Amino acid sequence: MVDTADSKLAASIEVEKAANLANNYSDSSDSIDLEKELINTSEVDDVLARKMALVNSAIDEIGMTPFQWKLFFLNGFGYAVDSLLIVCQSIAQPAVTQEFGNPSKYIAGVALASQVGLLVGAAFWGFSADVIGRKLAFNSSLFICAAFVIIAGGMPNYISFCAMVAIYSAGAGGNYILDATNFLEFLPVTHSWLVTFLAVWWAVGYTITGLLAWAFMSNYSCAPDATVAECTRADNMGWRYLHFTCGALVLVLSVLRLVAIKMVHTPKWLTSQNRDEELYRILVDLAKKYRRPLSLTLEKLQSQGRVLHTEKSVWSALRLKSHFAGLFSTRRLAYSTVMIVINWLIIGTVSPLYFVFLPYYLQSRGADTGDDSNYTTWRNYAINQVAGLVGPVIAGVLIETRYVGRRGTLAVGAAITTALQFGYTQIKTPVQNVGVSAAITAASNIYYGTIYAYTPEILPSAHRATGYGICVVLNRVGGIVGVLVGSYANVETVVPLWICGALFGTLIITSLLLPFESMGKRSV
Repeated sequence: MVDTADSKLAASIEVEKAANLANNYSDSSDSIDLEKELINTSEVDDVLARKMALVNSAIDEIGMTPFQWKLFFLNGFGYAVDSLLIVCQSIAQPAVTQEFGNPSKYIAGVALASQVGLLVGAAFWGFSADVIGRKLAFNSSLFICAAFVIIAGGMPNYISFCAMVAIYSAGAGGNYILDATNFLEFLPVTHSWLVTFLAVWWAVGYTITGLLAWAFMSNYSCAPDATVAECTRADNMGWRYLHFTCGALVLVLSVLRLVAIKMVHTPKWLTSQNRDEELYRILVDLAKKYRRPLSLTLEKLQSQGRVLHTEKSVWSALRLKSHFAGLFSTRRLAYSTVMIVINWLIIGTVSPLYFVFLPYYLQSRGADTGDDSNYTTWRNYAINQVAGLVGPVIAGVLIETRYVGRRGTLAVGAAITTALQFGYTQIKTPVQNVGVSAAITAASNIYYGTIYAYTPEILPSAHRATGYGICVVLNRVGGIVGVLVGSYANVETVVPLWICGALFGTLIITSLLLPFESMGKRSV
């Protein structure tokens, strides 16, 4: 009898809910077109779907303004810092090991510390951003990085340096999650390609560090054949100068992010929180400041109803769980989430195998082809990073090309990288060494630039940072696996390169299996 009564009560609530929604939407919902949205979430939360469509239309109506162009540069700083710090520790690793020795015969401790820190940072910044918004990470993460990068340059032994690497990596760990998410949620659909092109800043970070390494590591490093006893601090200041310089640069960038723009919560995040008045005020301010049209009214926005569960605290168990459950709320969205996570896990494994151990590869290949001097090794490294700038530019063109799109660009980048990495195992001359390795860097950045932009596009705004955080956390798990594989494998042979090539070959298939093509569609 109790079950029957509960069923009747539940049924009556549903009927009343449907009636209220029908009354609310009778005058205001006819003009809302959900066909333009990439993901239709109306069966999960019809109110949120309609409000998100209205906000998307308003952003498209306002169009691209100087505010979004500022974000392109300021959020790009976060991308640059992420790559700059990853490369900074990988460049320092051989020199630090040469000076202090490695406590473990097999484990590359510096690279492992970096991956662990990046994992913690991705989990913290990613999972918290859907609860407290995107603003805190934007304003604070670079300061954390800057302080500990500078401190790392003064460390007296291997363990203390690894500890500082872990901390500054945690500061950077969720940076590009929030930078891509933050930027995307302000962009009109006509300029969504800029999220992919944002990855050019990632290549800029690599380039800056590569050039600094050429300057410092070539001139202030121990001889390649020097032992721990022979390699003194005075002879090996290059990696310290690199950290001091990079830390100072990150500090300048963090100050610029604070003074160049007053960051606000993104309209789409505010929509998911049912904070209609606040998001509408942001849209109105944007339209007024840059003299753009805005036909959306607060009344129309509020007339759609209330987003589910927003009457509860953001820290309630129901809402916290919803950020994970929301990524699997429909069958197609669940499949998409699983496939994108698989892609991130694979690239997490392949990235350190190639990029973190690239200095070793270049040195060993240099030895095979007749020149393994510090100057040649770090000159070739710098050339590699400059070549990486080409990748995001190619990706930015391909993602908007008919019949290619985001998924096709991912597959193209993975396919070219696979072929080149297999080819790199056969190099015989110095020119081949630098040319093929530079081409690999450019080709792989086609894939990386696209995956960084595609991931937030296919995740719903209410749970976007959480979903991206899961992807990056598992990416870092893959990174730890990659470091361990690279640590136990002989990085001066071509074996890790064959592993990298095989993994990139797998990415061709997993990229084409992704269900959503976001070209021309509006993220929700």
